[in-house]
Amino acid sequence: MSTSPTLAEPKADLATAQPAAGGEISAETLQRFGAEFGAEPAYRIAQNAVTQTTVDDVALNRSVVTSTDHTFSHLLDDWEVTNQKKSGRCWMFAGLNLFRVGAMKKMNLKEFELSQNYTLFWDKLERANFFLEAIIETADKPVDDRTVAFLLERPLDDGGQWNMFINIIKKHGLVPKAFMPETESSSNTRQMNNILLATLRKGAKKLRDLRASGAPIEAARAAKLEILKVVHRILCIHLGTPPDRFDWQWNDKDKNFHRDGEMTPQQFAQRYIELPIDEYVCLVHDPRETSPIGRTFTVQHLGNVVGGEIVKYLNVEIDLMRDIVMRTIMDGEPVWFGCDVGKMMRRDLGIWDANLYEFDNLYGTTFAVEKEARLNYHQTLMTHAMLFTGVDVVDSRPRRWRVENSWGDEIGKKGFFVMNDSWFGEHMFEIAARKSALPADLQEAVDLEPIVLPPWDPMGSLAR
Repeated sequence: MSTSPTLAEPKADLATAQPAAGGEISAETLQRFGAEFGAEPAYRIAQNAVTQTTVDDVALNRSVVTSTDHTFSHLLDDWEVTNQKKSGRCWMFAGLNLFRVGAMKKMNLKEFELSQNYTLFWDKLERANFFLEAIIETADKPVDDRTVAFLLERPLDDGGQWNMFINIIKKHGLVPKAFMPETESSSNTRQMNNILLATLRKGAKKLRDLRASGAPIEAARAAKLEILKVVHRILCIHLGTPPDRFDWQWNDKDKNFHRDGEMTPQQFAQRYIELPIDEYVCLVHDPRETSPIGRTFTVQHLGNVVGGEIVKYLNVEIDLMRDIVMRTIMDGEPVWFGCDVGKMMRRDLGIWDANLYEFDNLYGTTFAVEKEARLNYHQTLMTHAMLFTGVDVVDSRPRRWRVENSWGDEIGKKGFFVMNDSWFGEHMFEIAARKSALPADLQEAVDLEPIVLPPWDPMGSLAR
């Protein structure tokens, strides 16, 4: 026998029930909530469905699915996707996937990968140094200061930004995957990261204690090197020792043999990166008042290589970003980008669309909030980096986008996704583009002194 309240047996005047004075949920309010839910057949049908199957299956907008296909007027990729597995290296994979396009053409290869483990090793070591330098810099602040607490909370994540990726390449170069292949820890970074976090937090205490006792900064930096020696040892145990030289030769797709001989990772990068990486700038769409359109900004304590490039964004309108991506693909070049990947995504079908799920209709409410408010109220941020490799253009406007993901080939269309353009404006945040793709006034704006946002700003989230 049902004990649910019904409209026929009210215990209070539900229409006139008032909030309790102390802010608690009153019995009358709970009675009203239950009665209103039970009186609506659509809610009960939704309950029947969602209690038996995933809400994504129930709310999936079939008209979007049946009107979306994987065909494009401009398609660049003719290769297999990569797989970052259980790691947060999307920004590296997207960057290396961009660079491998030119390398494959130059070497006449059908398939080729650059070592993602190699760049992971050097990013971890450099970022450990970056963190410890920040600890020395903030040693005069209390340990519960918001900045110090933030540094201690997130000292060594897997994520990163375009400028951080370029810093690693410029300093340490690249190697083919064969010379530093994946390990268990590069493909599943959790336990290695936990060990590194324990090492760095212990090191942070030592450095802060040294400075608190009056030790000069030179003594703190000498102690820092001892901490970094341990970090290097841990990385070698988990990831292997990165090569400083290697002998490069290959058979191309026509079975012709080539030999380049011995070279360093830096020499390999100089020879096989076809793109002019010094000409690239990072463009974002951030509609908040803290980040005016046409201005550059950065995030405090966001980076990896001490002495390297800072993470620097130029804020642009979303339509300009859309146009630059379209024109770049039409000119034959993929585009590195960052977005909020989990919103309105169907993983198995490989689809993004702003209206992919009809959650509003299912729950009888609205979820729409402007992008600016979503950033301010922690409902959106950059979570994933990938590569645009195609676009479908109709009447000079993009209709949908082809995306190379790095989650393996068992989802989407052998690992490639399709992004309808409705999704682009809502959930896209960032691209790496040539400075020459910008209008003249924005090319000049790139060199402006950047506004500095706090370390916890959502524009730093892709690195976390």
